[in-house]
Amino acid sequence: MLRWDRMRDALCFLADERAFRLRLFCEGIMVGVGVGVVISLFRWILELTEIYRPTLFDWLMTEAPLGFAGWGALLVGIAWALARFLAAEPLISGSGIPQVKGILLGRVRMNAQRVLALKFVGGVLAIGAGLSLGREGPSVQLGACVGQWFSRLRMRPRSEERFLLTAGSGAGLAAAFNAPLAGVIFCLEELTKSFSPLVLMATVAASVSAATVAGSALGLAPVFHIGALPEMSIAQYAWLFPLGVFAGALGVLFNRVLVFSLDAYQTFSLRGAAKFFLPLFLSFVFAFCLPEILGGGSPLVDTLIRENFGISFLLLLLTAKFAFTMLCFGSGAPGGIFLPMLVLGALSGAVFAKGALFTGLFDETLAAGFVVYGMAAYFAAVVKSPITGSVLIMEMTGSFHHMLALIFVSMTAFLTADVLRGAPVYEMLLERSLRAKAAVRQVMAHHRTITEFVVGEGSSLDGVKIADVRWPDACLLVQVRRGESELVPTGSLVLQSGDFVYALADDGDIAELEDLATEKPMGQSSRKHEKGTL
Repeated sequence: MLRWDRMRDALCFLADERAFRLRLFCEGIMVGVGVGVVISLFRWILELTEIYRPTLFDWLMTEAPLGFAGWGALLVGIAWALARFLAAEPLISGSGIPQVKGILLGRVRMNAQRVLALKFVGGVLAIGAGLSLGREGPSVQLGACVGQWFSRLRMRPRSEERFLLTAGSGAGLAAAFNAPLAGVIFCLEELTKSFSPLVLMATVAASVSAATVAGSALGLAPVFHIGALPEMSIAQYAWLFPLGVFAGALGVLFNRVLVFSLDAYQTFSLRGAAKFFLPLFLSFVFAFCLPEILGGGSPLVDTLIRENFGISFLLLLLTAKFAFTMLCFGSGAPGGIFLPMLVLGALSGAVFAKGALFTGLFDETLAAGFVVYGMAAYFAAVVKSPITGSVLIMEMTGSFHHMLALIFVSMTAFLTADVLRGAPVYEMLLERSLRAKAAVRQVMAHHRTITEFVVGEGSSLDGVKIADVRWPDACLLVQVRRGESELVPTGSLVLQSGDFVYALADDGDIAELEDLATEKPMGQSSRKHEKGTL
């Protein structure tokens, strides 16, 4: 039986939706400010490492061999520290975005304070040492930690905590890239996969606030400094189709090799600091022979715009960056694949443009634009979120006159990845992680929260009576919203696509409810038609 105080907390936002939206908006601003401060500090430290790392290596060359011995000892210390951090808190491993998705699905629990501290320091050590990892995944997870921490300090119910955690995640992305709109769309398209007014209210407030704080501290300039790109004629759009296919195929390869890399580390049973030694050692080697591939790689994108590299060197950069990213991420070091993925997309676009020049039909002035289009296409293929990718690239480059081209190439890459059966990378990483932790669902089963999900077109709930659905045990439907109307969830109510359903359920059942609302029923005919014949 449900306790009344828990039911009261869970349903607080249904009693007065306008008041709850206003509260979410105000709390979103406070979360965004906190996230902006944390991510600004995180970005500032990482930018310092990018500035001073080349100077440090130049000094090591003059002080060899004593300098090399000192740097080697420092790398051993970093490997030891990363191993200790991961042993203390496994959730800081890798990007952080799959972990946030797991929390929102009720399948992962997080100690916000511990993850915040260890992810921050671990990310600085790993990325600062030159590993091919990005700051965006850690920024999303750090933002989620701030959102959860704020919710717990304010003693908000778990239902409200999920909105603030989502808002903090979007704010983290917005502050990491000066991209508030992309932060909002990322939450809607990737994290929640629904256009929830409540998520929108909190996320907009948090993302704009975080981007404002980060812009005030670090400047409002776009992350990539590409300048003005030449306009493309409609006839030249024909080149975007093969670019989308090329980037889409490479994106599918990226995901599959990423899984192979993770499996390889497990196969060789590397434990503790040992699994960080090879990528850290290679970061030291590449610092002298191929420094362009170190770190996230955003300076390399600017270089691709300014410099006219030959296709052989571009292929070398593409291959080396790809392999080094696989090696670094496979180790489990705290750091994301978001920025390295965009750099690989930029390199793919540059390689494609160089190859197209050999046909004699490609206008060389378009080459810089194809570096940008390649980033959007690669992102769409790897993450399977084409709208987020298009908006993100527009904000990161400051080029808002190429929206149509970005969306066109992103959708082409998305469809190519779909045809090649490419899985979304963050969902793939989450499922892989959860398979290794079979007890997670049982651990989560005793915590209850109210969850919001949207009935998808043709899903197992579309056109079905509530009484005919096999709901999870102890799941209680509390409200159905259809447009502006509020419906009582009686057994005879027929659900329709687009309905927002609010249910009180165990955290461990959230994923099952999401599956019911999105997946099509098994069999040749839909459940909707089956029920219609009874």
